[in-house]
Amino acid sequence: MPELSEKQLQQFEQRLRNRREELREIIHRELANSKQEDFTELAGMVHDAGEESFAELLRGINIATRTRELEEIRDVEASLERIKNGIYGTCVDCNDKIVLERLDAYPTAKRCINCQSRNENRRGGRDATPSL
Repeated sequence: MPELSEKQLQQFEQRLRNRREELREIIHRELANSKQEDFTELAGMVHDAGEESFAELLRGINIATRTRELEEIRDVEASLERIKNGIYGTCVDCNDKIVLERLDAYPTAKRCINCQSRNENRRGGRDATPSL
C-alpha cells in the first residue's frame, strides 16, 4: 500500500484544521448560549414528574453533545500530532498503513479497518470516530 503523498497529507491537515476550527466555534457559541439558557431555572419551573424528566433530558442532551464535540477535538488534535510526527495514516496497533478510502471517510482514523474491527468487537460497539 503506497504512502500518502505530501499533497495528500497537506489536504488532510487542512481538513483537520478546518474541522478543529468549526468545533471550537460550535463549542464557543454553545457556551455563550448556555449562559443565556439556564437549565437549572427550567428545572425549577417544572410542576410534575413528566416536566422534570423533560428538563433533565434537555440537560443530558446538552452535556452529551458537548462531550462528543470535545472528544472529536481531541481526535482531531491527535491526528494533527500524528501528521507532525510523520505517522499519520499508520495504524497505532499494527503499524500497517490505513487505506486512503478510510482516511477520506474518517480523517481522524488511528487504526486500519482490521484493527478497528477487532477493537470494536472487544468493546461491543462500533467505530465512534466522527467523519468530517
